[in-house]
Amino acid sequence: MLTRRDVIARIVLYTLLFGGLLVVVGPFLWMLLSSFKPEGEIRADPPTWWPQHWTLTHYHELFARLDFPRYFLNSAVVAVLVTLGNLLFCSLLGYALAKLNFPGRKALFLTVLGMLMVPGMVTFVPQFVLVSNLGLANSYAGLVLPFLAGPFGVFLMRQFLLSIPDDLIEAARVDGAGEWRIFWRIVLPLCKPALATLGILTFLASWNNFLWPLVVATTDDMYTLPVALALYSIGQNRIYFGLLLAGAVVVVLPVLIVFLVLQRQFLRGIATTGLK
Repeated sequence: MLTRRDVIARIVLYTLLFGGLLVVVGPFLWMLLSSFKPEGEIRADPPTWWPQHWTLTHYHELFARLDFPRYFLNSAVVAVLVTLGNLLFCSLLGYALAKLNFPGRKALFLTVLGMLMVPGMVTFVPQFVLVSNLGLANSYAGLVLPFLAGPFGVFLMRQFLLSIPDDLIEAARVDGAGEWRIFWRIVLPLCKPALATLGILTFLASWNNFLWPLVVATTDDMYTLPVALALYSIGQNRIYFGLLLAGAVVVVLPVLIVFLVLQRQFLRGIATTGLK
């Protein structure tokens, strides 16, 4: 039987949680509703939540004014390749750091931890110079190769792989299995939660990446969706907020779908990789 104090505590807790939910969801809800408003209503002061005049003009303009299929394809190709690369290389490196004994393993892991503390902007210029000197600018290779593996992914996979019993791997070695077979047939299937977590985080970061594609892509046919939206929603004397908001809704949808499909594995991976 709940006491009066317990009831009050629950009411306060639910109120705080609901308030936090509004803070998180509010901007996205306003973005979605405003994408159906006329441009004048978006700029109205004070702003309105619910559209007074519903319109699909911004979505029609989004597909008519932009080469939307091309930009969407560019973003999808880059995000998928970067995600697959991180899943493969980070799991390989994580397995080596967690389960293999070799000289310099601790030093290598400390290097990975040190790289986590280096801001991305510090390596931005050297990466761009390297990509340009290799002749990879304005290509898928230039957009993808610098991000095929990252220190966070290596750390995440290493922490998860530490939870796999060493006896399981030793038993496979005794049966004559090589390291590649152990990794592909035993270790990797057990890493689904960590792989789902890494995949979602990597896909989200790559899909929303703006600065690197803006610098590396020099022609329209190589623009990713965020870059195209930013460039084409800004006119000579004004910003077209309706077009920008409609594009933002379209950009968010693939990430939302990926998260909804993998959310169970994602939550399990967060709970079992030392990121509590």
